Amino acid sequence: MTEPAIKYRLIHQDKHTGARLGEIITPHGTYPTPMFMPVGTQASVKNISTRELKEMGAEFILGNTYHLWLRPGDELIAQAGGLHKFMNWDQPILTDSGGFQVFSLAGNRKLTEEGVTFRNHLNGDVMFLSPEKAMSIENNLGSDVMMSLDEAIPYFETYDYVKKSVERTSRWAERGLKAHRRPNDQGLFGIVQGAGFEKLRKQSAHDLVSLDFPGYAVGGLSVGESKIEMNRVLDFTTPLLPPTKPRYLMGVGSVDSLIDGAIRGIDMFDCVLPTRIGRKGTVMTHKGRLVIKNGKYKADFTPLDEDCDCYVCQNYTRAYIRHLFNANELLAQNFASYHNLYFLLKMMEELRVAIAHDAVLEFKEKVFSEYGFNASNAKNF
Repeated sequence: MTEPAIKYRLIHQDKHTGARLGEIITPHGTYPTPMFMPVGTQASVKNISTRELKEMGAEFILGNTYHLWLRPGDELIAQAGGLHKFMNWDQPILTDSGGFQVFSLAGNRKLTEEGVTFRNHLNGDVMFLSPEKAMSIENNLGSDVMMSLDEAIPYFETYDYVKKSVERTSRWAERGLKAHRRPNDQGLFGIVQGAGFEKLRKQSAHDLVSLDFPGYAVGGLSVGESKIEMNRVLDFTTPLLPPTKPRYLMGVGSVDSLIDGAIRGIDMFDCVLPTRIGRKGTVMTHKGRLVIKNGKYKADFTPLDEDCDCYVCQNYTRAYIRHLFNANELLAQNFASYHNLYFLLKMMEELRVAIAHDAVLEFKEKVFSEYGFNASNAKNF
């Protein structure tokens, strides 16, 4: 019997919460969890080099199957030796299935049991994505973790619609698993869906766990529902997943949701948030977010965050970075994105220390208080 490409080892669980300190073991190394994963949509984390990612302590990064399939093409990337060599990254990569982009970006979609027919948003070409095609693309990309093709639906749909979607996603997951060509090199995760319906989340989790994936994602959250609602769904969904497998909450990257998700037993997170807001001049600090373009920072010669030891905060001032933004210098976007990614990666490192010392609730209360969130419910998670 061959070893799975992805394995998880639980090291310690915070005795007051469900937060887990662990390790995810991949073909490209072993890394601690819970972790935040920067998103590299086009085989590049926007404005950040792979050298800088390593410098700031990034572990996994993401690639986007839909976008890489369209441009430059998964077959070309395979010719280059896979996504790791193509983008010069020798640590783990996770790729999504492309389903979310098909449902959110592509036009004139037609959904059938076989897959989705849609129009390429770049040139209008008619294209078709099935579970088997998604696997073929992701196998060519050579990512460490691949995601099954699922139907990405809005959160606020009817029970009957979500039920049909969950059942289709389960069938697609089984088809994708059968089509997976490289199980010894790449781990395929199933995606638990079901919107806000506990019964359907249970059904989805049961279906996928029975297929014995090496890891599981919770999908369909952070798509417009409240933070309270997201936490409610995690409260009854995460316990349905095997404790011996990694758990991934897709598309979540705000400070509060990273901590709240980890408290509920999530190991892996990703989001475009830190680079997206960074490009527009918003930076994360220990005192909350600030918009560096604002005039009050014109003569402010302090760092973006006095409590941050990243390269940007150690070498540049708010006044200088504000000047770069106002002068439309691309370096401004690099600085703000670098700092935001570092901020979240450092916070996750501190969260792991808190889990090891059974101090997650105290850590949450401290961070929420500093960041300006309402911390009154810090112990009522």
